[in-house]
Amino acid sequence: MNMLDFTHFNAAFPTDGPSPYDSTFSRQIETFRKSFDGVLFIDRVLHRLGIKDASKVYPPHSSSALRSLHNQIITSSPGISPHARLSVLFYLLLDFDEKRGPRTSNLALSLADESGLPSNYQILMRGLWHMDRSEFKFALEYLCHPSLPSEFADDIITVLVKHAKKTEDDYSLPLAYYNTVQPVLKTGESLELLFGALARTSVTEALYFTRMWPENARRGLFERLVGSVIEGGENVGGRVRELVSLPLEGREEEWFNEFVGGRERGGKGGKSARAVRVMREVVTGRGLEQVGVNGVGRW
Repeated sequence: MNMLDFTHFNAAFPTDGPSPYDSTFSRQIETFRKSFDGVLFIDRVLHRLGIKDASKVYPPHSSSALRSLHNQIITSSPGISPHARLSVLFYLLLDFDEKRGPRTSNLALSLADESGLPSNYQILMRGLWHMDRSEFKFALEYLCHPSLPSEFADDIITVLVKHAKKTEDDYSLPLAYYNTVQPVLKTGESLELLFGALARTSVTEALYFTRMWPENARRGLFERLVGSVIEGGENVGGRVRELVSLPLEGREEEWFNEFVGGRERGGKGGKSARAVRVMREVVTGRGLEQVGVNGVGRW
């Protein structure tokens, strides 16, 4: 079977029928791009291909601009694999399929079949395509696939947590992605955001997460966890109960006492002060009932 020569524009893209790249589509994409702090996932992919100013070439605003983008994709850095180039064309054809109706148009799949694009590339690009449209649940159906490396994991975590914070949603999606993929995060921002989501969702999971890190990073995360419990808002009582019921290791008890001692000297009043006192007394040996933790949720 002869493989599709995707280096020819007319072999990769349809020569008739509607194109998705009109002014309405461009406005929609720019809205999504702004919501992601100015960078889409396709921008990151194009950058890896060596294409600069990705936001200026995607979406293409005319048929000639699409031809120019195709040319940049196939002639970019020589070290880029054919599959990586094909995967970007696959992403672009998903735009065509959406415009023409996904039930009747299978241009992206046809390109993959005729060019031999491996399924893991297809799965990754479908996931990123849905991420770029804020269709996060659909995106994770692909991005959590076991055949995928944890590529773009820092960016995926960052986008999902920021979206949850903006919309006052829970953190189920970023935590589902993290727990399924178990990526090694490389940026401080993604680690901070993930840990914040963990700490707000489960004190227990957050504590065990801190134990995965070297001591300096671990202490900082542990202190952040204790601080988030103290400032726990409406559910401070439940979070205090959860934290003080956990078995702390020796170093953690030392860090706890130093951190809580600093908060006590700070002299903040209200629920935070009561939370500090309760945690101090429990960790130093008094039982939960003695210090009134059973009633702490009613503050």
